Amino acid sequence: MKQRLKHWLFALLGKEPEAVVVTFCTGDPGLCRRMAEEVRTLVPERRHFVATDSNWPELRRELRRYRIGLAPVMLTRQSNSLRRVAYRLAPRKILAYNSRLERHHLKLSLASFLFWRGVPLDRIYLRPWWWPWPKRECTVTPTGDRVLEGRPCLPERRRIAVLSPYFPYPLAHGGAVRMFNLLREAAREFDVELFAFTDDDAAPQAAPVLEFCARVVLVAKPRYREPRWSTWLPPEVREFRSPAMHRAIARERASFGFEALQVEYTQLALYRGDALVEHDVTFDLFGQIARRERTFAAWWDWFRWSRFETRAVRAARRVVVMSPKDAEMLGPKAATVVIENGVDLARFQAVPETPGQRLLFIGSFRHFPNIAAYRFFTERVWPLLRDKFPRMELTVVCGPDHLTYWRAFAETPEPAADPRIRLLGFVADVRPLYCEANLVIVPTTVSAGTNVKVLEAMAMRRAVVSTTSGCAGLGLLDRHSVWVGDTPEAFAAGIATLIADPDRRAQIADAAFWHAKRNFDWEAIGEKQRAMWRELVGERAG
Repeated sequence: MKQRLKHWLFALLGKEPEAVVVTFCTGDPGLCRRMAEEVRTLVPERRHFVATDSNWPELRRELRRYRIGLAPVMLTRQSNSLRRVAYRLAPRKILAYNSRLERHHLKLSLASFLFWRGVPLDRIYLRPWWWPWPKRECTVTPTGDRVLEGRPCLPERRRIAVLSPYFPYPLAHGGAVRMFNLLREAAREFDVELFAFTDDDAAPQAAPVLEFCARVVLVAKPRYREPRWSTWLPPEVREFRSPAMHRAIARERASFGFEALQVEYTQLALYRGDALVEHDVTFDLFGQIARRERTFAAWWDWFRWSRFETRAVRAARRVVVMSPKDAEMLGPKAATVVIENGVDLARFQAVPETPGQRLLFIGSFRHFPNIAAYRFFTERVWPLLRDKFPRMELTVVCGPDHLTYWRAFAETPEPAADPRIRLLGFVADVRPLYCEANLVIVPTTVSAGTNVKVLEAMAMRRAVVSTTSGCAGLGLLDRHSVWVGDTPEAFAAGIATLIADPDRRAQIADAAFWHAKRNFDWEAIGEKQRAMWRELVGERAG
């Protein structure tokens, strides 16, 4: 009876009784095509139409005899006449998609307004801890820790602890490379205890680290669920606020008896170590972004980091920086010690190039400047090279879960596909990639500290084309031991010149290799680490 009445009523109105789905292509054609395909799988039982700017006049006449039951649209920042048509025809039936291909039913609500403004879906329902209303999601803080025993302690050795935001193995990125090698060098003289956060309950590959660390304490990283804008502390700092880690450090200070604590990375400065390692000067990084973007959100990130980091470096007894440039930036009130990044020359041994036009970029997408670097190269440099060098190929090491981090920092679901660009996730050993490459690129547009990947390329005798920020603090000379280009045209010209001239490429690679051999061997840098620890425990004993 109900179905007959429905058919009779819509027949009077001149409409078909069953509602249809009209997908409005109001954004990037590729994304809209994927949106339409997904909507077909979500609502397979309905008839589907796809509206575009070109077919809308004809489609509008055909749709007069149908009622719209669902109207998917692609949201963009630009005004769009076809999207306004969708709002008018089906105001309560809009299924909105953003450029990340996340979807949300629009209605009169704060969540819909935030989605319309471009806020990622996973952050729309986050609430600050001080928010008075019920929360959809709350921060999850794991309890407890795991202790792994390493090499035996010796009575004559002094004991030092190191706190890291991640376990420094495998050697898949620059921070892990630095910590692993300096821990190994420091263990020649000290018994070292390592505290490290882990992303999950899975046991890390601990055996190589336990060969020189006396003890390792692992604590699961909190799952931080608050809006980025909502706190005085930078959100990266709040991500590592862990009562379990505080308890573990206090317990081990009493039982293991370490005499000093070294904290790696500024975001862990709340743990108040004796030495703070500034892998990069973070407020400088966010300052570069603020000057480029000129938005309140960018300024707010810079302000919080400048406030927090300035206080942290002044409170630490020693502040380790990667270069004299970083020491100068922190000013005279910080007790800075320069302990450079280095490279394992025994591990990274060069092999002769094979002819080709193969480029290599190593940069984990977990560190958002690497996403900015990839976009700078693929969107502004690569178009200047692609047609001139039809055999040129690019390999990119993006790190684990690279699409997750891409979606967090970019406005697309994944990088645009290109048959000549190979994207690799986690790579345990990057040496074979250096061996097959003809040229290493570092297209970093915002950066701080010094890049270990540049040092690895130098050790492998591969010429580097870099921006100024990408090779800062390493003492390299433009056109002698590196090729520097800061504009898309200059960067592309450097690649074109060196790809076309193997002899010039080899000269730059050789000059860089000998510079690395003289200045960046881990054994010499490790002595600087041990000397600083001697000073710390000596001061405490005195």
